[in-house]
Amino acid sequence: METIRLHDLTFEACISQTEVQQAINGVAVRLNNDFRDKRPVFLTVLNGAFLFSAELIKKFDHECELSFIKVASYDGLQQNEEVFTVMGAEPSLKGRDVIVVEDIVDSGNTIDTIIQILEDEGVNSYKIATLFYKPAAYLKTHTVDYVGLEIPNDFVVGFGLDYKGLGRNFTSIYKLKETSMKNIVLFGPPGAGKGTQAEVLKEKYDLVHISTGDVFRYNIKNATDLGTLAKSYIDKGQLVPDSVTIDMLSAEVEKNPEAKGFIFDGFPRTEAQADALATLLASKGTEVAGMVALEVDDEVLVQRLLERGKTSGRPDDADEGVIRNRIKVYYAETAILKGYYEKLDKYHGVDGVGTVAEITERLSKVIDTL
Repeated sequence: METIRLHDLTFEACISQTEVQQAINGVAVRLNNDFRDKRPVFLTVLNGAFLFSAELIKKFDHECELSFIKVASYDGLQQNEEVFTVMGAEPSLKGRDVIVVEDIVDSGNTIDTIIQILEDEGVNSYKIATLFYKPAAYLKTHTVDYVGLEIPNDFVVGFGLDYKGLGRNFTSIYKLKETSMKNIVLFGPPGAGKGTQAEVLKEKYDLVHISTGDVFRYNIKNATDLGTLAKSYIDKGQLVPDSVTIDMLSAEVEKNPEAKGFIFDGFPRTEAQADALATLLASKGTEVAGMVALEVDDEVLVQRLLERGKTSGRPDDADEGVIRNRIKVYYAETAILKGYYEKLDKYHGVDGVGTVAEITERLSKVIDTL
């Protein structure tokens, strides 16, 4: 099935261009019959209904006029209960027969607002024509007079409908692709207990834990093609290109085709890597559900690592100056990614102080909502 990628989400084809045109033709035939002796005003609701309205106007065989009104109700995938009028209809509709042209009627909040405006304006009559109608989502009592197609309560794009500004130009309709996979980007500063929590969460949610460090060590140790390539850069003191890293991660994902999801540990580190990860997961029909970061005060981290250094044998756990620099580097790297995922409403900070069980419970409350 054909899919498209808009921002951070994947959509799959659900209504063909032919079906859309047939639906428009059906509405046009009824309007031509009902308004043959009138000169209606087609009141187009912007921005979404512009394509539908253009098609209706071309197929309407009698005199008519065109007006526009702009309202706002959606923010991303969520529809606000309050609808704002951004641009009112001009010229005056007083005493006119009005056909309200909508791209989609779901909750009916927008229609409710427009009808109130029309009644306040003193129109002679009004009818509602919509390309798509979601009966399962409709909450109002006003009659929707002309319906192109009734559809399930899915989030759809195409033919004027958008997701955060994209998708309006497609002539077919695509619905949000649902996925049961739960993919998490797990972050935490040195000493936050990220490794411990990754193991717990892996078992609790039956996820595959992919640690970038472990993947690199495996490939280099076993002299895989990617490992050999990565080592050639490392031996020269150069950074391993993102393309090599993402190819390694892709191979790990491919090894687990039946996975219920992945915990990505240590990747991404940059916006370019985050984009690459999004592209990789989109190719598998899924996406990052959220970035979850353990948040711990610096002084607590320093003391934890110094205490760990007494038994770990790691020199970087025994030197306070080195520890503080590691923490500084962590924040420099994750600040970029925090902003990246915050823009997508996918960043979740979790208090990382407490017992292992307490922290797991906090993480679980977040993960259960993803």
